[in-house]
Amino acid sequence: MNTPNDRNPGRSVAAVAAGFIAVVVLSLGTDEVLHLLGVYQPWGQPMHEPSLNALALAYRSLFTVAGMYLTARLAPRAPMRHALIGGAIGTVIATAGAFATIPMNLGPAWYPVALAATALPLAWLGGLLARRTA
Repeated sequence: MNTPNDRNPGRSVAAVAAGFIAVVVLSLGTDEVLHLLGVYQPWGQPMHEPSLNALALAYRSLFTVAGMYLTARLAPRAPMRHALIGGAIGTVIATAGAFATIPMNLGPAWYPVALAATALPLAWLGGLLARRTA
């Protein structure tokens, strides 16, 4: 069990990184499977179908909760804080992605905006679930 005096910046960074790696691997792996099955258009082609974007948002949301749950469980202390830091970093990255991709017309503008808007609440949910299972 962690004590309030556990101060290990390396372990904190590793906890946040592990959550991000989990989200990225699960998201891109699922994307690849859906591309191979022909559900999604080939890589590099725009995806304007709202239902396909909603599907992507749904599984990415689940993976974000799972990744921030992992972050919280691996945190040496203050698990919710670690999950929320992960969510804040995710919000910044997703916001930058939205600004970069919306002008490229790769799909509906609501999709990258939704990724940015949901990152922090989903991270909070992951942290909350970790707290309840600890």
